[in-house]
Amino acid sequence: MRHKFSDPRRRAAVIGVLAIFFQLVSCGGGSSSTPVPETPPVIQPTVTGPAWWGFGRDAQHSAVGAIATQPLTRLIWQMAVDLAPQYSGTALFIHYGSPVITQKNTVIVPVKTTASGNFRIEARNGTNGATLWTAASDYVLPTQQSWAPSYNLTLTSSNRLYAAGAGGKLLYRDDADSVNAALQTAFFYGADAYNASRSVYDQNVIINTPLTADSAGNIYFGFIVNAANPANLVSGIARVGTDGRGTWVGAASAAGDAMIQKVATNSAPALSLDGRTVYVAVNTPETPIWSSGYLLALDSTTLATRSKVRLTDPNTNIAAWINDNGTASPMVGPDGDVYFGVLESNPPSHNFTGWMLHYDASLSQVKTPGAFGWDDTASVVPRAMVPGYSGNSSYLLLSKYNNYGGVGTGDGKNRIAILDPNQTQINANTGVPVMKEVLTMLGPTADPGYPGGVMEWCINTAAVDPLTKSVLVNSEDGYLYRWELSVNQFTERIRLNSGTAQSYTPTAIGADGAVYSINNAVLFAVGR
Repeated sequence: MRHKFSDPRRRAAVIGVLAIFFQLVSCGGGSSSTPVPETPPVIQPTVTGPAWWGFGRDAQHSAVGAIATQPLTRLIWQMAVDLAPQYSGTALFIHYGSPVITQKNTVIVPVKTTASGNFRIEARNGTNGATLWTAASDYVLPTQQSWAPSYNLTLTSSNRLYAAGAGGKLLYRDDADSVNAALQTAFFYGADAYNASRSVYDQNVIINTPLTADSAGNIYFGFIVNAANPANLVSGIARVGTDGRGTWVGAASAAGDAMIQKVATNSAPALSLDGRTVYVAVNTPETPIWSSGYLLALDSTTLATRSKVRLTDPNTNIAAWINDNGTASPMVGPDGDVYFGVLESNPPSHNFTGWMLHYDASLSQVKTPGAFGWDDTASVVPRAMVPGYSGNSSYLLLSKYNNYGGVGTGDGKNRIAILDPNQTQINANTGVPVMKEVLTMLGPTADPGYPGGVMEWCINTAAVDPLTKSVLVNSEDGYLYRWELSVNQFTERIRLNSGTAQSYTPTAIGADGAVYSINNAVLFAVGR
């Protein structure tokens, strides 16, 4: 997310300096996409390994893998995830959904097919990229902010694949690996209601978050309602059970605040470790370039509100900015603590980096925040991955740690960090106690747009590999890196392309240990 305030095209793109930020804060620096050749179909070899179920891998969004990743030796295969990417100059302001990967190594990816955002779903052989099956989706994106929202899939533990469809419906296949499985539908407000007024729902009810599946196969998501409808739906949170039955609650009702409009766009619900609580972020309308909100803890069966907390800037003690251009989602740690990234209340007071807010499982105890939260979902790092760590925490966190050059006091020294969630240090910019830095790594490539700075990290929910004691991270320089924590070095890198100004993207791990990364509207499979 480079800040080029001297660029008149970007300066005029949005009202005011705050809105300009969302046109500028994007990864990388400049090439258009190139055609990606299709791989001829071949017979899929037998692979059995750990699945990657969805955003952040699991229902807690921990992003912790369960198989050793392959060396970053070569690009095994690649595919376009956007057939009509819409560039603004050299920038690509769109969030792309994470691939999901079955135990048999079928890689399933949402593909944008037109400029306006039509989609299809493609299943590929993880070994060689051959197409196994495709399915059309009638999903319609929500009204866009500066950046187009993401379209995400999810897998259940029984290998059922879910995707969002038009009208707030779910599309699903009972066997994600099968080339013959039928595409079916489920409705959180009932199939009869939908069929009686299909056009009303298709035009006015839109799923606006990634889907999250719990261990039993129940699905959770946020949705937006733009107009009156026969079912009296209002924007809120929905649950669809394995039997197809739905439950929903309005976001304002769940928060107990009439000013709340909806679940924050792009923010995936997260489940507690016991599956009894679902955490969701809700926000007010943008007015026009700021909104506040809550983190809610809901009963995962009834969606009744158990607790809530106002999302507050730890520096000013007033409401933080919950922005729909980001993709921050709640993450639940191994001890049940909950983390959620926000922007500061009065940017650029914290250099537009925001905060990683931190709560206990009940949301009643506010704990030490992290010093970066904007558009980031923290990943869990088992403490054994850092042999030199001598603190008392049972796990650590991986966070993006950029310090945007030319914004506030930002120096352009963009880093990634391993943080101790329970130990503190003083934040140099504000004097607020923040999570202690255990390790940090400066970006390796000089930023030609900001003398003295380095190109930043364009990651969200970065994949963690405990077996090789490493994490897999994207940089705006167009490379995928392995940060090996046991030696605190980048031990491998591979060039994906020349880099493009774009959104933060997730990394993922295949059932055979291949690493997946999206850069410039292309998904890359990397390995031996």
